[in-house]
Amino acid sequence: MSNSSNQTTATIPQIRRNRSALIRIQSVMMRHLYLMRASWPRIFELMYWPSIQIVLWGFITQFLLTNSSYIAQAAGVLVSAVLLWDILFRAQLGFSLSFLEELWSRNIGNLAVSPLRPYEFLFALMVMSMIRTLIGILPATFLAILFYEVSLYDLGLPLILFFSNLMMMGWTIGLLVCALILRVGLGAESMAWLTIFLIAPISAVYYPVDILPEWLQALAWGLPTAPVFEGMRAILFDQGFQLDLFIHSLLLNILYFSIAIGVFLWAYHVARKRGLLLQMGE
Repeated sequence: MSNSSNQTTATIPQIRRNRSALIRIQSVMMRHLYLMRASWPRIFELMYWPSIQIVLWGFITQFLLTNSSYIAQAAGVLVSAVLLWDILFRAQLGFSLSFLEELWSRNIGNLAVSPLRPYEFLFALMVMSMIRTLIGILPATFLAILFYEVSLYDLGLPLILFFSNLMMMGWTIGLLVCALILRVGLGAESMAWLTIFLIAPISAVYYPVDILPEWLQALAWGLPTAPVFEGMRAILFDQGFQLDLFIHSLLLNILYFSIAIGVFLWAYHVARKRGLLLQMGE
C-alpha cells in the first residue's frame, strides 16, 4: 500500500511539470497565432506559393502538351523568358528593398524631416532599382550564352524597349508595395517578394496569352507584361518586332505608373502627418 502511495506521490510533480510545459508551448503557439490573425499578409503568404505554382505550371504543361512544335525551340524561348522575367522581378524587388532598408535602419524618419523632397526620394529609389537589376541580370545573360548558347542580345534594339517597359512595371509594383507597407506597417513586408508572382500566371511569360481561359485573357491584356512577352516570342519565332504590342504595353505602363506614384505619395503624406514613419523599423 505504501509503495502504491509513494508512486502516486512521485507522479504528481511530473504531471505538474508536463502540464507547465504544455502551457508554455501553448503560450508560444498562441503568440504566433495572434500575430497571424492580426496580419492578413502572413496568412495570405501561407496559401500563396502552392496556389501560384499549381496555376503557373498547369498552364505551362497544358501549352506544351498541345503544341509539340514549340518544343524544338523551347530552350531559347524559355531561357529568354526567364531572363526578361528576372528584369521585372529585380526591378520591383530592388525598389522595394531599397525602401525597406530605410525602414529597417529607422532612417525613414530622418529622411522625412530632411530637405529631401518625396519625388527626389522616389527618383533615387528608381535609380537604385536599375543598378540592382543590372548587377543581377548581366552575369545571368552571359551564363545563358555560355551554357545554353542563348543570347538575349539577339533581340536587338527591341531589347531596350522591353527592358524599359519591364523596369517601369517593376517600379509600379514596388510603389504600390511600399505604399501598402506605409499604411499597415512592416507586417506587410513579405508582399515585396509575393506580389510580383501574383501576376506571373497571366503575364504570358512562358506561354502565349491564348492558352489562358478567355476570362483570364482579358486580364492578361490589361497588364503591360503580356505584350512584352508576346513581343519577345514574335521576334524569336521570326515574326519581327510588333510595334502595336510595344505601344499597348507602354500606354498601360504610363497609366499604372502614374496611379502608383499618386498612391505612394498619398500614403507617404498620411504616414508623415500621423508620425507613423518614426514608429517603423526593426
